[in-house]
Amino acid sequence: MSGDLVIGVDCSTTAAKAVVWDARGNAVAEGRATFELSQPKPAWGEQNAEDWWAATRDAVRRAAQATDARRVAAICITHQRETFACVTEDGRPLRPAMLWLDARATAEVAEYGTAEVHRITGKPPNPVPAWYKLLWLRRHEPETLQRAERVVDVQAYLVHRLTGHWRTSWASADPLGLVDMRTFDYDDGLLEAAGLQRAQLPELHEPGAVLGEVAAPLAAELGLPAGLPVVAGVGDGQSAGLGTGVVEPGSAYLNLGTGIVSGTYSDTYSTGDEFRVLSGGVPRSYVFETLMGGGTFNISWFVQKFSGVDPMALGLGLSAEQILETAAAQLPPGSDGLLALPYWGGSLTPYWDSNARGVLVGLTGSHGKAHVYRALLEGMAYEQRLLTNGAEALLEKPVEQLVLLGGGSRSAVWCQILADVLRRPLHVAREAESTCLGSGILAAAAVGLHPTIREAAAAMADVGALYLPNESRAGTYDGLFGVYRQLYPRLKDVFAELSEVTR
Repeated sequence: MSGDLVIGVDCSTTAAKAVVWDARGNAVAEGRATFELSQPKPAWGEQNAEDWWAATRDAVRRAAQATDARRVAAICITHQRETFACVTEDGRPLRPAMLWLDARATAEVAEYGTAEVHRITGKPPNPVPAWYKLLWLRRHEPETLQRAERVVDVQAYLVHRLTGHWRTSWASADPLGLVDMRTFDYDDGLLEAAGLQRAQLPELHEPGAVLGEVAAPLAAELGLPAGLPVVAGVGDGQSAGLGTGVVEPGSAYLNLGTGIVSGTYSDTYSTGDEFRVLSGGVPRSYVFETLMGGGTFNISWFVQKFSGVDPMALGLGLSAEQILETAAAQLPPGSDGLLALPYWGGSLTPYWDSNARGVLVGLTGSHGKAHVYRALLEGMAYEQRLLTNGAEALLEKPVEQLVLLGGGSRSAVWCQILADVLRRPLHVAREAESTCLGSGILAAAAVGLHPTIREAAAAMADVGALYLPNESRAGTYDGLFGVYRQLYPRLKDVFAELSEVTR
């Protein structure tokens, strides 16, 4: 297959995006299609797996129509992790797919979430990995697992639609919590506990392997060359690492999205409560990933429900966030003694406490909206320092390169606060679609546009703005961080009691 372009697909929680990339990492064309998310009960999250394909098909067709598709050499998929579908051999869903955000399996986490499972999978006990939801199905819907000829991640489902093969990468399957992270193969004990057989699961291949080809009739429908190679992608978090050039020890990315996710590259395997471990985009590497449930969501919550800022009435041509950020920038580090514990949706790493809640500490009559806004930004920075320090303690090399991406990376004030609190230089990713670019990098390496995945990342991923820590502000933040890190341990029992009395 000749060609100098590749397609990276990102099938996320609410949409599929397809971007055509050239060998330098420039976006040539793109397409997008959305699909729905259902929450039929509190803490549940479900989707129709067929919607993944319908949206991916439409997004790929639109991207192909916007360029010379004859130049496309390969396609690769990244996707929402931990999400899985129970289907027949020909791909017909037997029930709605269960999403990563589905938290119904709390009883199963309490019963089966052992230190041994953590050691095998790299995932501290929590409701996100699919293994606990599979245990829930075995208890509450045993007929579903009995009828399921295949239990598959999102990539496996889409690869089957493209090629007819039930294949995926081990870096797409391992977030399900079924893979031994030392062998990159399914763990027989975990399968047995969930009532699954290996024959029900997709074949595992290394990231960047060719999983099959797009058959001629489907290729014609999509506007792609017949026989187009389909390359093994990775989960969206690992793909973001590739798309930001995080492919060597000492490098990490920080995604400032609705939630905040940071992934640090490692060549060696370790486990800890401060992070969860995933397979990296470079085969047989690892990503130590920290998770903060509240990110830009916390900011949006404050702006919408409490700020009272009406940009239209002011006639400044600015958003409410820009107005508040301008005001917050005038305040000193520490927001005049106001601290925010950012657990609006509970705590993930390092405490894994669903009872934890958001807290403002130090309020006085002198504090206003700008103080709260800055305190929220600073609180998330303190929390990230706690998480990064925890992961770094088990790394072979300190984090020297940290790349920012996501919507929050457009906030100069927040980026500078992070640089000062973390005491590290921070680069901003050049490409807004870094997660999708990660798929393009794997595809480009697979078909020889670059010799290796690392060389593809070096050629296609780049950074823009640089934020350097200010020593004076960093010193102030050191003292405030010492206070911040005491808040959760002192409030843990209060959170538990509050949850009990308000249940």
